[in-house]
Amino acid sequence: MDHFEYRDRELFCDDVSVSELAERYGTPLFVYSEKTLVSNLNQILTAFAPADPIVCYSVKANGNLSICRLMGRHGAGFDVTSGGEFYRAQQAGPATAKIAFAGVGKTDAEIKHALENNVFMFDVESEQELLTIGEIAKGMGRKAPVAMRVNPDLPPKTHVKTDTSVKGVKFGLDLETVVDVAKGVVNHPGLDVVGLHMHLGSPILKVEPYKQGCAKALALIKAFRDLGHNIRYLNMGGGFGINYRKDEAKPAAAFAEVILPAVKEAGCQLVLEPGRFIVGNAAVLVSRVLYTKATGGKHYVIQDAAMNDLIRPTLYGSFHRVWPVHPAADVPLTPDVNGDPDDPSPFRAMPNCFNQDVVGPVCESGDFLAKDRPLPALKRGDLVATFSAGAYGMSMASNYNARLRAAEVLVTGGTHRLIRRRETFKDLVACEVDCLT
Repeated sequence: MDHFEYRDRELFCDDVSVSELAERYGTPLFVYSEKTLVSNLNQILTAFAPADPIVCYSVKANGNLSICRLMGRHGAGFDVTSGGEFYRAQQAGPATAKIAFAGVGKTDAEIKHALENNVFMFDVESEQELLTIGEIAKGMGRKAPVAMRVNPDLPPKTHVKTDTSVKGVKFGLDLETVVDVAKGVVNHPGLDVVGLHMHLGSPILKVEPYKQGCAKALALIKAFRDLGHNIRYLNMGGGFGINYRKDEAKPAAAFAEVILPAVKEAGCQLVLEPGRFIVGNAAVLVSRVLYTKATGGKHYVIQDAAMNDLIRPTLYGSFHRVWPVHPAADVPLTPDVNGDPDDPSPFRAMPNCFNQDVVGPVCESGDFLAKDRPLPALKRGDLVATFSAGAYGMSMASNYNARLRAAEVLVTGGTHRLIRRRETFKDLVACEVDCLT
């Protein structure tokens, strides 16, 4: 991971010791590297520069205001999927940032608010939604800019719960009917069909799905233009994979090689909506060992981070590297991980390590961060780092078991600042109304 490294057997984020941060801010703790965030955004801006891309950071990946503001300051707009995310994008700014509004279930109030606040475009997911946006915009004396989101019906590419372009998912308009839907709104007084949207899912580790998607997009853009729609934008979504294990992901330049020719042929401006690619490997989740336990033929590390802090392993069976913040002298500095995500046995033998389950305090058997993971012996009080925790960690965190959500810290070189305080018990009940007193 960029800007996370071991120095003298101690994990650092940029030039700050992770253990120093844990002592200062407590655990569990999300630690973000500003250098990594900016570097990953710039990698996309540079790779796709020939298309003059509009890069809209995907707020759902991590909506912390400081991170969103950082993205805005470095030239990104925002991809949002709810009124709440739209509000976050507005708070983050700058005022000129373009906001693309996606999601299959936009409410009338959300649509009206977006129109009142100069939404860049709506990514439209169904015919009813398209007509609803049109009627609301017409009633406001406006034309709503929309991109038709199509489901290109590609072969499975990633986990079933995050693959958004296979037959039978809720996202987008069917490939077979999208042209007819577009035909039905030619010259609609409340709609301006300005783009085609094609998000393929996440995380995608190969370029071939984008090549296939672009070929279908070109045919649809021509069909829309033949109907009379002035298509100016091709939105290829986000979804670029990251290195959760080792070296399984492609650089942004590899995706640009297959997307840029299609953009040029289409004569469109490219829109991208990356989230995970920017923030995923920009953070670690730091936790402290509470207890260790051997039972039923298994060894457990019970630490103070749980499924309510990082639900991806439980929800998707996802893989995150886990390793001590201070590895002992007789173990490797980092786990020896095979980068092939299809390999059911991703680990090679490591000295002085044995298989352990890394679990949390939540009262669920499904509460784990790692299972059967080769780890060195750990003891009460040791610090553990769970890597690649920046995307869909805090944004999916909850108060299940009435647990307090973690603090977040942003590291810039040798400095650090709190960007979300740890919740208190008072926070847990602050929104509740006691009707019995």
